[in-house]
Amino acid sequence: MAKGKEKTIKIRQVRGLAQVRDRDREVMRGLGLRRIRHVVERPDTPAIRGMVARVSYLVEIVE
Repeated sequence: MAKGKEKTIKIRQVRGLAQVRDRDREVMRGLGLRRIRHVVERPDTPAIRGMVARVSYLVEIVE
């Protein structure tokens, strides 16, 4: 697969990790998010979409 035209999504952390389950904290670490208002760009794959859905109360997709 060519890497030049790979679709990506930008994900922003909007809430802190205090009072968050350990499993959701690990998902946030897997996405690469570390602090509030931190934005990362990840490939738009079903795995990443599933991770975002798991922690949807902590993140938002940036257009």
